[in-house]
Amino acid sequence: PSLASPPPAATSILKRQKQLRRKNVRFDQVTVYYFARRQGFTSVPSQGGSSLGMAQRHNSVRRYTLCEFAQEQEVNHREILREHLKEEKLHAKKMKLTKNGTVESEEADGLTLEDVSDDDIDVENVEVDDYFFLQPLPTKRRRALLRASGVHRIDAEEKQELRAIRLSREECGCDCRLYCDPEACACSQAGIKCQ
Repeated sequence: PSLASPPPAATSILKRQKQLRRKNVRFDQVTVYYFARRQGFTSVPSQGGSSLGMAQRHNSVRRYTLCEFAQEQEVNHREILREHLKEEKLHAKKMKLTKNGTVESEEADGLTLEDVSDDDIDVENVEVDDYFFLQPLPTKRRRALLRASGVHRIDAEEKQELRAIRLSREECGCDCRLYCDPEACACSQAGIKCQ
């Protein structure tokens, strides 16, 4: 009798695929990846330059239960709301000092967010969910965020590129009036319906 080893147990192709497949979707926890801010070059803000982007790789990860994540979001949204209400109060103070912007005022020019007390705003009586949190940021704020994230040199060329894109978006469609002349219509020549 020969002492040959028994043939390896054959495994099903289907079983092998199931073993290789990892389950990435979980409904009992939230995983948040945090990225450093970088100059974006991929979005077009409604004004100014210096679009916001993020680093190629995340710099930290945090896992939450669903309840912890909801609480964290509530805290973050309340802080954003507090800042938003402070900015509104600052604007109102400046408008009052300048008589709705019609009179120059050195006092109004010197006011900053630090001049608005937390006692002046009432975050507790405002429903957080009623506010939309993806508000556009002014140019100065975007630049400050980039600098705070360690971006030392902000590429100034992006400002001109963004201005050119915004201008090009203002001109859309063709010059046709009342009727379309397909030979002169830019839309028709581009293969789209006359705009």
